[in-house]
Amino acid sequence: MESILIKTAQLLLSLSILVILHEFGHFIFARLFKTRVEKFYLFFNPWFSLFKVKKGETEYGIGWLPLGGYVKIAGMIDESMDKEAMKLPPQPYEFRSKPSWQRLFIMVGGVLMNFIFALIIYIGVLYVWGEEYLPTSEAKYGVVVNETGEQIGLKTGDKIISIDGKVVEDFIKVIPTVVLDYAKTIQVEREGKIIDVEITDADMALLLKSKSVMTVRSPFKLIIDGFMKKSPAQVAGVEIGDEVTGINGKEINFWDEFEDVLSENKGESYTLELTRNGENISVEVQPMDDATLGITYQNNFNDNFKLKTIKYGFFESIPAGINLGVETTKDYLKQFKLFFKPETKAYESLGGFITIGSIFPGTWDWYSFWKMTAFISIILAIMNLLPIPALDGGHVMFTLYEMISGRKPNEKFLEYAQIVGMVILMALVLYANANDIIKLFK
Repeated sequence: MESILIKTAQLLLSLSILVILHEFGHFIFARLFKTRVEKFYLFFNPWFSLFKVKKGETEYGIGWLPLGGYVKIAGMIDESMDKEAMKLPPQPYEFRSKPSWQRLFIMVGGVLMNFIFALIIYIGVLYVWGEEYLPTSEAKYGVVVNETGEQIGLKTGDKIISIDGKVVEDFIKVIPTVVLDYAKTIQVEREGKIIDVEITDADMALLLKSKSVMTVRSPFKLIIDGFMKKSPAQVAGVEIGDEVTGINGKEINFWDEFEDVLSENKGESYTLELTRNGENISVEVQPMDDATLGITYQNNFNDNFKLKTIKYGFFESIPAGINLGVETTKDYLKQFKLFFKPETKAYESLGGFITIGSIFPGTWDWYSFWKMTAFISIILAIMNLLPIPALDGGHVMFTLYEMISGRKPNEKFLEYAQIVGMVILMALVLYANANDIIKLFK
């Protein structure tokens, strides 16, 4: 429960920051071109507001419906659908009275702010924390795959060599590279031979649905350093400092083998093979219902693998952060393109607030928070550029049409387009969040 609350808090804080900055982008360009901004709101406020204050000609407030935010710009057809104001003669301070190029900048101001903010975050993250990752070449014991991994043709113990013949430096980017580059093959070393694992459209659909596919295979070393309350291992006579070497006379070489044996013996007693003070001993253990032993031990992951760490000075972090932001944008656009490939069934993986919230860690971690916030900022920027009426991209589309053709769209047409756009957006929001709910019951 605590982890859910922390995830929710991080999501709300992240979205609040991004919404305010996005709307500030519109606000700053509107004020730059002497256009009146009547309202500036975090979250929507149908019927009532949680807080509001009037300063100058602008009302600042917080709404109760956390689905975004808005600035109400005088003389603009937006989600407020203020038709009465649009019937009055245009005023010099109104949006509709401004030249098309000024209106274009006002419209893209939010998107520009999101992109710029994402780059600033990436620069800051690299400067403060740098980069640390596991090189794919360091996964020298191969990988452990789950059911999805097995279905696409991978096997536990496979060593990842390349994707479509190209080496992927960062292990954690292997599967994302397969998906984003729509790869056809994964080259692996299996039992001393290099083979191609072919990736089909059906495999791609599985990958898009799965939260994880594989992890690094790690050598087994378990030295007990503590016991939990009512520990079955302690009751059986296991002592601190004992090293577990096998179960039921079978030697354990990798952690996945240990976990598999525990699962196979769930609810049943088994013999735990130990080394104590240089001597081999055996004890009979009756595990808990969930097959655990009630022990604590040190994680020796870093003893087996050499992580690569890159530190950046202030000036080095600037181009590196910009490059990271550009690469992240490219990767998201690749992912977005998959929704237009029906064979991948990418639309089934579309998620709403639960999906977005789940990408945050269950404990508060500023490094993860800022990286996730930068990523969401890029997502918001790209989504807002979609040419759908009611989104910034829809307004941009009509403004560009005006600039090219020299003809301004009819205001009645813009009103109807705004309504259609809002219906499309609500349908997408409902579909995405319905997907989340369906996944919870699967």
